[in-house]
Amino acid sequence: MIFLKKALSQGKRERQVVENMKRHIRLLCTACASFKSALEGGNQSLMRQVIDLEREGDSIRREIISDVHGGAFLPYIRPDLCKFVEVVDSIFDILEDTAFFYLDAKLPEKIKEECVRVGLLNQRICEMLLLTFQAMLQGEDLSEKTLAVRIYEKKVDDIKFGLFRDVRETRIQSFWEGKVLADFVSGLTTISDIIEDASDYVQIISVAMK
Repeated sequence: MIFLKKALSQGKRERQVVENMKRHIRLLCTACASFKSALEGGNQSLMRQVIDLEREGDSIRREIISDVHGGAFLPYIRPDLCKFVEVVDSIFDILEDTAFFYLDAKLPEKIKEECVRVGLLNQRICEMLLLTFQAMLQGEDLSEKTLAVRIYEKKVDDIKFGLFRDVRETRIQSFWEGKVLADFVSGLTTISDIIEDASDYVQIISVAMK
């Protein structure tokens, strides 16, 4: 029996958890898309909206965890559900931190194009996470979608080393200017790793519910 049918058969609280989990991931996709657009256009106002979306995501996380600990789903599946939600929420945290670094950083033109590329890949991998979660709810095979997640993550890895090389070669005015820039690139290129971890938990939940 597929996850969604099990959720719908158990009651209102389970249905609410599932809907909020989808809402949580959709909001993350919005945050990743906003981050990429802000980066591409140099839009600081839009980048600040990413920070606001993190707060909204945290509110959804608390609601999901409260419902799960309040009795939604059988005890054996609760830890995996909560862990998945916490991993997704940690992506919001990294996005927020990276948005703050961007607002403080002086982004050299020589790395901007590659940073935008990573931002787009982060958006795509997040959209694939949502598709993977929706496929899990329908009881579909997840292998192609999880492979796509890994391919996107590998593309970010391939860009990451060149980005850090360019950062090392960039002339900076102070230690803190260099640190903020390095922290920005580190956060930007870490997001796909954590989304891949979230995808792994979707697989774990899928197997546990069969």
